[in-house]
Amino acid sequence: MKRYVVLAVGLLGLMLATVVAVADDAAKSTTTPAPAAAPAAPATPAAAATPAAEHVSILPGDLKWVDAPAGMPKGAKMAVIHGNPSAPGLFAIRAMLPAGYKVAPHWHPADENLTVISGELYMGMGDSWDESKGHALPAGAISLMPAGMHHFAWSKVETVIQIHAMGPWGITYINPQDDPRNMKQATK
Repeated sequence: MKRYVVLAVGLLGLMLATVVAVADDAAKSTTTPAPAAAPAAPATPAAAATPAAEHVSILPGDLKWVDAPAGMPKGAKMAVIHGNPSAPGLFAIRAMLPAGYKVAPHWHPADENLTVISGELYMGMGDSWDESKGHALPAGAISLMPAGMHHFAWSKVETVIQIHAMGPWGITYINPQDDPRNMKQATK
Protein backbone atom coordinates (compact mmCIF):
# COMPACT_ATOMS: atom_id res chain seq x y z
CA MET A 1 0.00 0.00 0.00
CA LYS A 2 2.86 2.37 0.87
CA ARG A 3 4.29 1.80 -2.62
CA TYR A 4 1.05 2.95 -4.25
CA VAL A 5 0.87 6.08 -2.09
CA VAL A 6 4.49 6.95 -2.89
CA LEU A 7 3.85 6.30 -6.61
CA ALA A 8 0.69 8.45 -6.58
CA VAL A 9 2.44 11.32 -4.79
CA GLY A 10 5.35 11.07 -7.26
CA LEU A 11 3.00 11.18 -10.26
CA LEU A 12 1.12 14.11 -8.76
CA GLY A 13 4.40 15.99 -8.30
CA LEU A 14 5.43 15.23 -11.89
CA MET A 15 2.08 16.48 -13.21
CA LEU A 16 2.35 19.67 -11.12
CA ALA A 17 5.89 20.31 -12.41
CA THR A 18 4.67 19.84 -16.00
CA VAL A 19 1.79 22.31 -15.49
CA VAL A 20 4.19 24.89 -14.02
CA ALA A 21 6.64 24.42 -16.91
CA VAL A 22 3.89 24.80 -19.53
CA ALA A 23 2.54 27.92 -17.81
CA ASP A 24 6.07 29.35 -17.62
CA ASP A 25 6.62 28.70 -21.35
CA ALA A 26 3.28 30.32 -22.17
CA ALA A 27 4.17 33.42 -20.14
CA LYS A 28 7.54 33.69 -21.90
CA SER A 29 5.96 33.36 -25.35
CA THR A 30 3.58 36.26 -24.65
CA THR A 31 6.29 38.59 -23.33
CA THR A 32 9.21 37.63 -25.59
CA PRO A 33 8.88 38.59 -29.25
CA ALA A 34 9.26 35.75 -31.69
CA PRO A 35 12.38 35.74 -33.85
CA ALA A 36 11.96 37.40 -37.23
CA ALA A 37 10.46 35.09 -39.81
CA ALA A 38 12.29 34.24 -42.97
CA PRO A 39 11.17 36.23 -46.02
CA ALA A 40 8.04 34.80 -47.58
CA ALA A 41 8.49 32.61 -50.60
CA PRO A 42 7.02 33.84 -53.88
CA ALA A 43 3.29 33.26 -54.05
CA THR A 44 2.27 29.88 -55.37
CA PRO A 45 -1.10 29.35 -57.05
CA ALA A 46 -2.46 28.08 -53.70
CA ALA A 47 -1.24 31.14 -51.83
CA ALA A 48 -2.38 33.45 -54.63
CA ALA A 49 -5.98 32.17 -54.54
CA THR A 50 -8.20 34.91 -53.19
CA PRO A 51 -10.81 34.09 -50.58
CA ALA A 52 -14.47 34.41 -51.45
CA ALA A 53 -15.73 37.95 -50.88
CA GLU A 54 -18.95 36.67 -49.33
CA HIS A 55 -20.78 33.50 -48.43
CA VAL A 56 -22.25 31.75 -51.48
CA SER A 57 -24.82 28.95 -51.53
CA ILE A 58 -25.63 27.19 -54.79
CA LEU A 59 -28.62 24.89 -55.10
CA PRO A 60 -28.40 21.99 -57.58
CA GLY A 61 -31.02 23.59 -59.82
CA ASP A 62 -28.95 26.80 -60.02
CA LEU A 63 -25.97 25.13 -61.72
CA LYS A 64 -25.48 26.28 -65.31
CA TRP A 65 -24.70 23.17 -67.31
CA VAL A 66 -22.88 23.57 -70.65
CA ASP A 67 -21.17 21.17 -73.03
CA ALA A 68 -17.81 20.04 -71.61
CA PRO A 69 -14.71 21.60 -73.18
CA ALA A 70 -13.26 20.27 -76.43
CA GLY A 71 -10.67 18.20 -74.55
CA MET A 72 -13.41 15.89 -73.27
CA PRO A 73 -15.28 13.32 -75.38
CA LYS A 74 -18.68 14.55 -76.62
CA GLY A 75 -21.71 13.96 -74.42
CA ALA A 76 -20.50 15.31 -71.08
CA LYS A 77 -21.90 18.46 -69.49
CA MET A 78 -20.00 20.72 -67.11
CA ALA A 79 -20.91 23.40 -64.55
CA VAL A 80 -18.33 25.70 -62.99
CA ILE A 81 -19.05 26.10 -59.29
CA HIS A 82 -16.17 28.35 -58.28
CA GLY A 83 -13.09 29.90 -59.88
CA ASN A 84 -11.85 29.54 -63.42
CA PRO A 85 -10.32 26.19 -64.46
CA SER A 86 -8.19 27.88 -67.14
CA ALA A 87 -6.67 30.48 -64.78
CA PRO A 88 -4.28 30.13 -61.83
CA GLY A 89 -6.05 29.47 -58.55
CA LEU A 90 -8.57 27.21 -56.88
CA PHE A 91 -11.60 26.06 -58.86
CA ALA A 92 -14.46 23.58 -58.52
CA ILE A 93 -16.52 22.04 -61.32
CA ARG A 94 -19.16 19.39 -61.72
CA ALA A 95 -19.33 17.10 -64.72
CA MET A 96 -22.35 15.09 -65.79
CA LEU A 97 -21.31 11.96 -67.68
CA PRO A 98 -23.89 10.00 -69.66
CA ALA A 99 -24.17 6.21 -69.36
CA GLY A 100 -21.45 4.53 -71.42
CA TYR A 101 -19.11 7.55 -71.30
CA LYS A 102 -15.37 6.84 -71.60
CA VAL A 103 -12.29 9.01 -71.08
CA ALA A 104 -9.15 7.42 -72.55
CA PRO A 105 -5.89 7.24 -70.55
CA HIS A 106 -4.73 10.75 -69.69
CA TRP A 107 -3.16 12.94 -67.02
CA HIS A 108 -3.62 16.44 -65.56
CA PRO A 109 -1.06 19.16 -64.73
CA ALA A 110 -2.26 19.50 -61.11
CA ASP A 111 -3.53 17.25 -58.33
CA GLU A 112 -7.07 16.03 -59.02
CA ASN A 113 -9.55 15.82 -56.16
CA LEU A 114 -12.68 14.05 -57.40
CA THR A 115 -15.92 13.26 -55.56
CA VAL A 116 -18.68 11.12 -57.02
CA ILE A 117 -21.94 12.99 -56.39
CA SER A 118 -24.33 10.50 -58.01
CA GLY A 119 -24.13 7.37 -60.14
CA GLU A 120 -20.95 5.34 -60.23
CA LEU A 121 -17.60 6.15 -61.84
CA TYR A 122 -15.11 3.47 -62.80
CA MET A 123 -11.45 4.38 -62.77
CA GLY A 124 -8.25 2.60 -63.68
CA MET A 125 -4.59 3.58 -63.58
CA GLY A 126 -2.10 3.13 -66.39
CA ASP A 127 -1.17 4.08 -69.94
CA SER A 128 -3.57 1.78 -71.77
CA TRP A 129 -7.27 0.99 -71.52
CA ASP A 130 -7.79 -2.10 -69.40
CA GLU A 131 -11.09 -2.28 -67.53
CA SER A 132 -9.79 -5.20 -65.48
CA LYS A 133 -7.46 -2.68 -63.78
CA GLY A 134 -10.39 -0.43 -62.88
CA HIS A 135 -12.54 -0.19 -59.79
CA ALA A 136 -15.96 1.26 -59.05
CA LEU A 137 -16.37 4.53 -57.17
CA PRO A 138 -19.98 4.76 -55.93
CA ALA A 139 -21.76 7.96 -54.95
CA GLY A 140 -19.91 9.55 -52.04
CA ALA A 141 -16.52 8.08 -53.02
CA ILE A 142 -13.48 10.35 -53.23
CA SER A 143 -10.41 9.93 -55.43
CA LEU A 144 -7.23 11.93 -54.86
CA MET A 145 -4.59 11.78 -57.59
CA PRO A 146 -1.27 13.61 -57.83
CA ALA A 147 -0.41 15.70 -60.87
CA GLY A 148 0.75 13.57 -63.79
CA MET A 149 -0.98 10.36 -62.64
CA HIS A 150 -1.96 8.34 -65.73
CA HIS A 151 -5.57 7.16 -65.45
CA PHE A 152 -8.75 6.46 -67.39
CA ALA A 153 -12.42 6.51 -66.46
CA TRP A 154 -15.85 5.37 -67.60
CA SER A 155 -19.45 5.29 -66.49
CA LYS A 156 -22.07 2.59 -66.94
CA VAL A 157 -24.92 4.82 -65.69
CA GLU A 158 -25.35 8.60 -65.75
CA THR A 159 -22.83 9.88 -63.23
CA VAL A 160 -22.14 13.30 -61.72
CA ILE A 161 -18.68 14.05 -60.38
CA GLN A 162 -17.17 17.10 -58.74
CA ILE A 163 -13.53 18.08 -59.20
CA HIS A 164 -11.69 20.69 -57.21
CA ALA A 165 -8.12 21.52 -58.07
CA MET A 166 -5.69 24.31 -58.81
CA GLY A 167 -5.75 25.91 -62.24
CA PRO A 168 -4.77 26.28 -64.87
CA TRP A 169 -6.37 22.90 -65.53
CA GLY A 170 -5.89 20.72 -68.54
CA ILE A 171 -6.00 17.20 -69.90
CA THR A 172 -3.23 15.48 -71.84
CA TYR A 173 -4.03 12.13 -73.43
CA ILE A 174 -1.35 9.42 -73.34
CA ASN A 175 -2.14 8.58 -76.97
CA PRO A 176 -2.67 11.80 -78.98
CA GLN A 177 -5.09 9.89 -81.24
CA ASP A 178 -7.48 9.61 -78.25
CA ASP A 179 -7.62 13.40 -77.83
CA PRO A 180 -11.02 14.69 -79.09
CA ARG A 181 -9.32 17.95 -80.11
CA ASN A 182 -7.16 16.00 -82.57
CA MET A 183 -10.18 14.12 -83.90
CA LYS A 184 -11.87 17.44 -84.72
CA GLN A 185 -8.82 18.54 -86.70
CA ALA A 186 -8.67 15.23 -88.57
CA THR A 187 -12.27 15.60 -89.77
CA LYS A 188 -11.80 19.16 -91.14
